[in-house]
Amino acid sequence: MMTNLFTQFSIPTIMGLSLLPITLFYPLMLINLSQKRLKSSRLITLTSWLTKNIIKYLMPTSTSPTHKWTPILTSLILLILTINILGMLPYTFTPTTQLSLTLSLALPLWLGTVLTGLRTQPTKTMAHLLPLGTPIPLIPILIVVETISLIIRPLALGVRLTANLTAGHLLLQLISTTSLTTTMIFPSLTLMPTITLMLFTILEIAVAMIQAYVFTLLLILYLQENS
Repeated sequence: MMTNLFTQFSIPTIMGLSLLPITLFYPLMLINLSQKRLKSSRLITLTSWLTKNIIKYLMPTSTSPTHKWTPILTSLILLILTINILGMLPYTFTPTTQLSLTLSLALPLWLGTVLTGLRTQPTKTMAHLLPLGTPIPLIPILIVVETISLIIRPLALGVRLTANLTAGHLLLQLISTTSLTTTMIFPSLTLMPTITLMLFTILEIAVAMIQAYVFTLLLILYLQENS
């Protein structure tokens, strides 16, 4: 029995060995390598369809220089989506509820967008730190504020993903515990908590998909700003 509500976010272990590496590399095991045959498997067909739709709905609004980032962004959204969905299964661990993982994804990608802007068009990139028509006395203050807002972006990306998934998992744990307790004490009232748990599970799956989309979409917006 869980002694702490946050125990579900601790890294699972077997015989004292951490299962975090296996959990992180498990999505890679789902990748089916192409084989020399005329017909593709259902998994390859589904993956190709999903990849084409991601590119179709994410990249049309972006400019042509950002199209070079399409493979990275597609792999990113598929990775986060797979990890989030697998984390909804019973007795599993969701790595994206850990800031160590989300920040390690957000920081290099955000830094890549900034360095891309500084390399291709440094004047336009630096101009974002000072809006046009700013009064002279406010120039130092605005530069400091815009610099802080720029630096805090990767932290906001990582914390947003972690906080939403953590809050959803906590609520799901509370509802499931309530459903179990109600079933044991008042069997006649089992239906209502069970339906609530099923509906919230569907909502949490939708949140897991939306958060993967939002994380990638914000990176695309940062990339457009610097390209």
